[in-house]
Amino acid sequence: MAGQNATTPRWLNPAEMKAWRRYIIASRRLLEALDLDLDSHELSMSDYEVLAQLSDAPDRRMRMSELADVAMLSRSRLSHRIKVMEKAGWVKREACPVDKRGYFAVMTAKGWKAIVAAAPDHVESVRSRFIDHLSKDDQKVLSEIFERVTNSLKANPPAEK
Repeated sequence: MAGQNATTPRWLNPAEMKAWRRYIIASRRLLEALDLDLDSHELSMSDYEVLAQLSDAPDRRMRMSELADVAMLSRSRLSHRIKVMEKAGWVKREACPVDKRGYFAVMTAKGWKAIVAAAPDHVESVRSRFIDHLSKDDQKVLSEIFERVTNSLKANPPAEK
């Protein structure tokens, strides 16, 4: 019987399925709406997240590997995003003087201008589409839930393709 348990799926019960489906639908719709709200700034959510991380970094620069981790992108997806963002003039890539294989992503003046212009609209979008629907207790509970989920994912990361 122990072998059977190892291969038998742990199906979701109705309450678990309801929670999961509502999360998936809401998160996808929310990200789609936030992405569309950034269209007028010619930014995607991924672009915005990269620029936001760089804007908070010392000298507005980060190692590509660190940026991939904090921007929640695989290294290959970040590399693609950075190429697109370089063409737009928002970032540039610089070789790391210490590690010849490593690179920094560096925000340009144009990138800074783009995030400064987009930030007020983006924050209002996040507020009206998400935060305003949560009580202070909801915010605390969601923070705790997603911290647990994030910590679990960091401890057991998916293999990169």
